[in-house]
Amino acid sequence: MSVPRSCHRRLRKAVLGVLATLATVAALVVGAGAPPATAAGSLPCDVYGAAGTPCVAAHSLVRALYASYDGPLYQVRRASDGATANIGPLTAGGYANAAAQDSFCTGTTCVITEIHDQSPRHNDLTVEGAGGAGAADVGAPADALPVTVGGHQVYGLEISAGMGYRDNSTSGVAVNGQAEGMYMVTSGTHVNNRCCFDYGNAETNNMDTGNGHMDAINFGTECWFSPCYGQGPWVQADLENGLFQSDAGYSRNTFNTGTGPLPFVTALLKNNGQNHFALKYGNAQSGRLTTTYSGGEPTASGYSPMHQEGAIVLGTGGDNSNGSIGSFFEGVMTSGIPTDAADDAVQANIVSVGYGGPTGSTGTLTPGSEISLGATTACCTADYVRHQNDAAVISPVTSGSSSLDRSDATWIVRRALAGGAAASCVSFESRNYPGDFLRHSDYRLRRAPMDGTALFRSDATFCPTAGRSGSGTTSFASYNYPARYLRHYDYGVYIASDGGSNAFDSATSWADDVSWRITSPWSP
Repeated sequence: MSVPRSCHRRLRKAVLGVLATLATVAALVVGAGAPPATAAGSLPCDVYGAAGTPCVAAHSLVRALYASYDGPLYQVRRASDGATANIGPLTAGGYANAAAQDSFCTGTTCVITEIHDQSPRHNDLTVEGAGGAGAADVGAPADALPVTVGGHQVYGLEISAGMGYRDNSTSGVAVNGQAEGMYMVTSGTHVNNRCCFDYGNAETNNMDTGNGHMDAINFGTECWFSPCYGQGPWVQADLENGLFQSDAGYSRNTFNTGTGPLPFVTALLKNNGQNHFALKYGNAQSGRLTTTYSGGEPTASGYSPMHQEGAIVLGTGGDNSNGSIGSFFEGVMTSGIPTDAADDAVQANIVSVGYGGPTGSTGTLTPGSEISLGATTACCTADYVRHQNDAAVISPVTSGSSSLDRSDATWIVRRALAGGAAASCVSFESRNYPGDFLRHSDYRLRRAPMDGTALFRSDATFCPTAGRSGSGTTSFASYNYPARYLRHYDYGVYIASDGGSNAFDSATSWADDVSWRITSPWSP
């Protein structure tokens, strides 16, 4: 009788778990029980391992999380022929080889089908199946979240509603009141108030099996227990049947108003599984962690002790509640509760990476270059395309403008999202809203998160041509409406034809209004 593949997988994980445990015991004997000093250049799982709380899961699309790791980071599948490819780091302990993904996916689209666990436990995440609250999920588009990390162009994971990843057959993850810690690097610019953008410990059957059967970081603007202070998004603990900011559920911390629209956020949860949990967050680009709660488990029944089941979920709730959106760059889970010193060291490492740093190229339409788009019409030569309340507008920007205004007027040139025949075209990603692109909807240009649909890809693709007004300018034709060009009109930005029924199609100054200066970016 053949043995099911799932049984092979569980047996492999069990053996690996025993070996990992033996290795840990041997290390403690050799080191006389004292954790070794953290080496310079150590990555998050090196830090946690040295502190005596080893990683049992380490997931990242952007980089290795151990200094020695040189295995696969994630797998992509292309639409054209269903072939798959693993994307690994450029070097051991290094950053993802995004160029390999670009090459493999040229002329077609790819989705992320697996996120490999870098820890010895091999707790790999695959696309989540159906659960008590949601149908089976789909994989996230592989090119939806381009980002600069460590000076390298890589991709994060952008979750839209109906996407999620899971592993229900894990090794080493906390169960039944065992202690654990976890963090993820996410984004405060791509969130909503739907359940549940989680990363962490969940049920093994994709169902809600009761209070305390989850122990996962949640990040979003859903306020489960009132009052919540500010607008969020908040780092919360999804402990099943509630998103907790304290033992009472609601926030006991009036200063915890959420992270706001930080492009990159470190979100952290640790739980001893018996009588204490803590929540922290930090700006993943600078500074230290802030503790928003450290105290007892929820006072409702079922949470003290906890009843974790040991599955790992990413992007959904424990029962596959999958209405949330979110961004994921890296995250780990540990055996045991990390020390505050270890958390601080990990945060320092994350900051040192330089999430969202300069791409290293400016002022051209080469993919990866950062630019600003200046108007050339006589009325508006000091105006630049920027986003404001999600809409694209033109407004004056100078060196004396606020950092927000200068960031809003900076765009990163990306490979055309439409792909295929659009190879000579481009897309424009927001500098301060990672994964958001300029797209047209009802002819109006807006900033919106890339959802992977063919319509979005076409709407967010523009083809550069010689400027209609001449004088070294550039015009941009809409990929799916090639007779319409990127135009400013009454300070809004549209795709407009030269004459038509809409006011923004007016032939007056059309050639000037559709001609743009490609300049160095206002925000480096």
